[in-house]
Amino acid sequence: MAITSANQLELLQTAEAVAREKMIDPGLVVEAMEESLARAAKSRYGAEMDIRVSIDRKTGKATFTRVRTVVEDEELENYQAEFTVEQAKQYMESPAVGDQFVEEVPPVEMGRIAAQSAKQVILQKVREAERDRQYEEFKDRAGTIINGLVKREEFGNVIVDIGGGEAVLRRNDKIGRESYRPNDRLRAYIREVRREPRGHQIFLSRTAPEFMAELFKMEVPEIYDGIIDIKAVARDPGSRAKIAVISYDNSIDPVGACVGMRGSRVQAVVNELQGEKIDIIPWNEDQPTFLVNALQPAEVSKVVLDEEAGKIEVVVPEEQLSLAIGRRGQNVRLASQLTNLDIDIMTEAEESARRQKEFEARTGLFMETLDLDEFFAQLLVSEGFRNLEEVAYVELDELLVIDGVDEGTAQELQARARDYLEAQAKQALDNARALGVEDSLVEFEGLSPQMIEALAKDDVKTLEDFATCADWELAGGWTTVDGERVKDDGILEPFGMSLEEAQSMVMTARVLLGWVDPAELEADDEEVEAEDGEETNAEAGA
Repeated sequence: MAITSANQLELLQTAEAVAREKMIDPGLVVEAMEESLARAAKSRYGAEMDIRVSIDRKTGKATFTRVRTVVEDEELENYQAEFTVEQAKQYMESPAVGDQFVEEVPPVEMGRIAAQSAKQVILQKVREAERDRQYEEFKDRAGTIINGLVKREEFGNVIVDIGGGEAVLRRNDKIGRESYRPNDRLRAYIREVRREPRGHQIFLSRTAPEFMAELFKMEVPEIYDGIIDIKAVARDPGSRAKIAVISYDNSIDPVGACVGMRGSRVQAVVNELQGEKIDIIPWNEDQPTFLVNALQPAEVSKVVLDEEAGKIEVVVPEEQLSLAIGRRGQNVRLASQLTNLDIDIMTEAEESARRQKEFEARTGLFMETLDLDEFFAQLLVSEGFRNLEEVAYVELDELLVIDGVDEGTAQELQARARDYLEAQAKQALDNARALGVEDSLVEFEGLSPQMIEALAKDDVKTLEDFATCADWELAGGWTTVDGERVKDDGILEPFGMSLEEAQSMVMTARVLLGWVDPAELEADDEEVEAEDGEETNAEAGA
């Protein structure tokens, strides 16, 4: 096949037709043709030659040119596409390094293989341009709902025609056992739009919590207008869901507005989600109150919140336990997702037994360490004393309020507690030194002898060892694995060390060792404070 005057115009017509079909720029198709013709020409003239093709956008005439670049003598490698300054003087006046010499070469005859190769290049370029066009069109629509037609199903994944492109609804993003046939209408949430070298770029979901939130936004005008805000959503797709809402207008009931007249609004969402039952819950800034709402329809007797651990204990009547937990733990699991807290549910009897066990343990501690009788030890526990440190270092007046305790008795109690604690500290320090702890760690401010012993048992024996620890290794923390929060135990967590304290101590150790410049730390702190100030001002302005 040769590029003759008879088919020059046909190149442009073909490019225009392909561009119109794929909804891309005709110029991109012409560029793909130029590249494919250049590749075919290289197979004729030599792969090392720099052959370029230019197609006139008006006449369709294809011009083949050979380009040679002037390089330094020592940089000459490709004799077909490069030449030295001396060699270039035969073709150019006053050549300089970097100049290019362009000469036209005859068009090539394209055989069957060359034509097939050119076709593949054009198709590849067109596909790339089509993907780029699709990405640009949909990149800003991530996080919205889209309607489409089912084209086909591949290995459980549904390919959806969304107009101007294709999207994929993966198997784990379908609700339950949903099945679709070609040309079925489908509504889904655009979870992600991303560039990929091949395959689909638009990923849909019908199981995402955001899908439910967007459906409510479509059905409830007050949410769309911002009068009602969706604060949290938790779903067990196809089965049950909980959604927390708050109204910024005291005259509007957020739950009632989402339910609608005779349940019309919520029912529309339920129908779209294959009958998924939805609990609409009023949001509350107070976490325990919000949790009580989230566990509905179960009744809650008492809530105990541990903010540092992100954990909460819920006490319910015996007859409400199964309702609070729900079928296969569904109710408590959704409530946990909604509040982002670990929930431990127990009955009133179990909670009473636990409290009694704690009471007995503390009583035994005071009896053993302070040499008290059971009645006196129980008095201390009843007054809220939980450990020896509280007895040893509390203000004397707080001991005098206990019935039968005078000043002399109070002083004796504190003396016994301090003696015991000092003996324990000495024993812990001796144990640590026996394990090989160095003075650099013993003398580090902020660590008690018991902490040093615990660190030594975990093979942290020098200040350098301590400085390499992460804050969560010392204070503990929580990580999320497969959607479940998992506890990471910290070496110093039993001593009540927080993440902030651990981070501060580790950084202090690094400064003492010269690993960190204190000036850089101060600069970072000032930068953080400035950013916080800007955010505060922005919020105030909003």
